[in-house]
Amino acid sequence: MANDGTPYAEQIEAMRKRLSEIRGKITAACAAAGRSADEVTLMAVTKTVDPVLINAAVDAGVTVLGENRVQEFLSKREQYRPDADVQFIGHLQTNKVKQIIDKVSLIHSVDSPHLADAIQKAAAAAGIVMPVLIEVNIGGEDSKSGVEPDAAEALLRYVQQLPNLRADGLMTIPPPLPDEEEQNRVFSQMRQLYDTLREQTPLRILSMGMSGDYEAAIRNGATLVRIGSALFGARIYPQQTA
Repeated sequence: MANDGTPYAEQIEAMRKRLSEIRGKITAACAAAGRSADEVTLMAVTKTVDPVLINAAVDAGVTVLGENRVQEFLSKREQYRPDADVQFIGHLQTNKVKQIIDKVSLIHSVDSPHLADAIQKAAAAAGIVMPVLIEVNIGGEDSKSGVEPDAAEALLRYVQQLPNLRADGLMTIPPPLPDEEEQNRVFSQMRQLYDTLREQTPLRILSMGMSGDYEAAIRNGATLVRIGSALFGARIYPQQTA
């Protein structure tokens, strides 16, 4: 694409090129696993990304957006294309649930009955049923949210008895594993958990894989991958003021 003179032209052109490469890698990973590329949703993770670039991604066909932070999302949402499907993927504090309950289509990060109860209360007040994913801490990291794998079924059952929640699947953020063999091992564990729970419950989403490991995640059954820096470039965080 030629530079059209806008301040974001070069960034948009670079984003579109990266998007084409990502789509090619998704297709190849699906083919390697005997899957159709239509089985995998590409989510654009929008943390620190300018709405102009986000909308350019939507124009290019990436219609699912992943938000990490409530306040940042609320500050940008009015600038998004109206056809964008916005989902919340970050750690969600119970006192902020009501701020997003009617503004997102799916919450990926349910990691406790306490949070599930807060979503239930807010969803009931809004008169909606909120689809959610159970977040699993597949790597057992103290620094990350999510239930231990052996506690996922109990939390899933708890969510299922809440009338204004619908459990659609599982989500995980694994440890950073540059070795492909280790990536496959961890993602395979998550896939096995997903398949086990799906034998009893009609789950449909396995959200795993990010910029550094989405190909391995797809080969191991991911139905949704969350891509930020590989699509938009390195994140630029605002400077903290004293």
